[in-house]
Amino acid sequence: MGPQPPGAVGAAAPAAFAGCGNASIQPASYQVGSNDSQLIRTALAEFGDRGIVGLWSVSFVAGGAQIDWGYSEWHPDGTEITNSGGHSPASGNFCLGVYRQTGPNTFHLKHFPLAYDPATGLLAAKIILTEDVTVDRTGNNYAGPFTLDVYDPAGVTLLQHVAGTVTGHRVEPN
Repeated sequence: MGPQPPGAVGAAAPAAFAGCGNASIQPASYQVGSNDSQLIRTALAEFGDRGIVGLWSVSFVAGGAQIDWGYSEWHPDGTEITNSGGHSPASGNFCLGVYRQTGPNTFHLKHFPLAYDPATGLLAAKIILTEDVTVDRTGNNYAGPFTLDVYDPAGVTLLQHVAGTVTGHRVEPN
């Protein structure tokens, strides 16, 4: 989706930028028409303005078993990075994603892990992870469904599909 004209209605995310510290970039936002401005004021009063930006301790559960855990950093420019605690650095434990805000406290993430064979160092799989999470009223927790699709190294053949629930707890600096 390209840039929307001023006053456009709908969910939109700004262009993603890889990098840190550009304070002039605004967070992905839920855009509403002028008649819906009360919805935003109510959501901010109810949920606060912390949103999703920050560091989160995350857990992925499917079929009753934890399949991964780690730390995810959601940036104000619509990008995200995860350090997976469930994967060895030799097989690939950092991965990148992009997200958009879909409502006052809901977010959609598309994330792209790469898996490597630790013995050969060759790419073993391309993965697409999606999440649809809701930040709770405290601004300190989120939860929602995820899907994980594992493809062959060419990214063509689907090898595995996993669905489950992701939860996150905000990590504070104190």
